[in-house]
Amino acid sequence: MDFSEAANRISRKFTKDGHQADAQKIEGKLRRLVQEFGVQPSEAERSVTNELAKEYNIPLGGTGGAVKSGGGTEEKKIAEAVSGEWVTIEGKIVSLSPPASPAIGQSGIIADESGAIRFVAWAKANAPVMAEGVWYRIESAVVDEYKDIPNLKIHSGTTIKEIGEDRALIPNPMPIKDLRPGIGSIRGKVVQEWDASHERMLQSGLLGDETGTVKFVLWKEPGKEKLVVGAVYNIFYAQVDEFNGRLSLNLTPATVMQDEGDIPVSGGEATFRGAIVHVAPGSGLIKRCPVEGCNRALSRQNYCPVHEIQPKFTYDLRIKGWLDDGEKTHSILLQRDVVEALTEINLEKAQEIAENNPLGMDEVFLQMREKVLGRYITCNGREIDNRLLVNKCERSSFESGEHARLLNRAGGVP
Repeated sequence: MDFSEAANRISRKFTKDGHQADAQKIEGKLRRLVQEFGVQPSEAERSVTNELAKEYNIPLGGTGGAVKSGGGTEEKKIAEAVSGEWVTIEGKIVSLSPPASPAIGQSGIIADESGAIRFVAWAKANAPVMAEGVWYRIESAVVDEYKDIPNLKIHSGTTIKEIGEDRALIPNPMPIKDLRPGIGSIRGKVVQEWDASHERMLQSGLLGDETGTVKFVLWKEPGKEKLVVGAVYNIFYAQVDEFNGRLSLNLTPATVMQDEGDIPVSGGEATFRGAIVHVAPGSGLIKRCPVEGCNRALSRQNYCPVHEIQPKFTYDLRIKGWLDDGEKTHSILLQRDVVEALTEINLEKAQEIAENNPLGMDEVFLQMREKVLGRYITCNGREIDNRLLVNKCERSSFESGEHARLLNRAGGVP
């Protein structure tokens, strides 16, 4: 786009009507829209033209503008908004979140009956501060994408007006299998709770419904509480993120309400048969942080990355390793009940071994590794983020013919 030429073209339109439109300022606005917001050049030119027409109180038709709804852009439902468009919407602020940087004045989620979208108001836009639970009309905002997630950007040309009524807004939950990056609402059951992988993380785990399962994350914020495993929840306006082709729900900005009843969870189930070819460090008898809601594995010095030294730890069993089926190696995680059934070493016996052996907990690791390494097993569980979370495991018989086939394949024999 030739910004100078476009600016002069716009300026000439208003000069004919006796207005002094500064071409240099117009060029600056065009560059900002195209280079900073990623707006299409034709849309940027149309927006600046309409903004000036509004400023000079000129009928939109007089400058060749093609604007609907009198607000500078076409009025649309949130679900109809497409990246690259300038839109006018009416919606309710359903959640607000702390700005991620000083450049952001306000951020959160706005919704209407068709759906919801995350919004960002730039600090330099000096936009009115919006309140949670209030309806607003937002005119001339830009829709773009950040990490493949639609966003509504509020800039200096955006007009925000409070709507003086509280309209009914009923979120429409969708099946988990239909979730897409953006904002989504579901009714799901907490299937599993996992170890928190970050000190700011309150909880992570797996949610499921009749159509499938999805990972969820809940970050620490005032008023946030952990979800109960086995309970069913209505989750409205969660942020749906995508990483390496897998979706996850950020529940921090969402409205979460426990529901009655149960949900038959399906999807995500996998079965693998093969040999355990590696038992990773951190397997065997481990110590966990006793602080309520933490449950992180402690270091050898009883150190928790969040709650520091914990002398009153609790013991647990687990095995982390690799299962090779001859064609692919799967990362597996076995929790206490599966470990006890597979190794025939229960928690009480493991503690006794550690207390009465010079190697301590290392002896438990060595004995468990001896019992499972190289053994053929069949594992059932859910495969999440390329790891099989095993809920059932049993030994399999060795088949010599299969062994010969794998050796032949490794040697290039068809």
